[in-house]
Amino acid sequence: MAFNEQLANRIREQLRFYSEEFTEKKMFGGLSFLYKGKMTVGIIKNELAVRVLSSKIENELEKETVRPMGFTKHPMKEFIYVSNNGFKTEEELLHYIELGLEHAKSKL
Repeated sequence: MAFNEQLANRIREQLRFYSEEFTEKKMFGGLSFLYKGKMTVGIIKNELAVRVLSSKIENELEKETVRPMGFTKHPMKEFIYVSNNGFKTEEELLHYIELGLEHAKSKL
């Protein structure tokens, strides 16, 4: 399993400030952070994998550092990849954590 442990630690540090409880699970060949069993964000190699509401995904895909997530010819619904240039700052990383948490809460 290959994922950026430094990025995992950055995410863990941000999640400490939430009242919600998160769990970690190995998924997609990387590491994912779940809220009540629903994926929020994950790490695959050096990139973020983020769950995003359908209503917000087009806006995210307009960013140069974001692309649809997929393992075949077809992108996965409500998933994006974010390259490491897209979350250099803690504010940028927090944005993607918030998107993922919003998505997870919408599925409960």
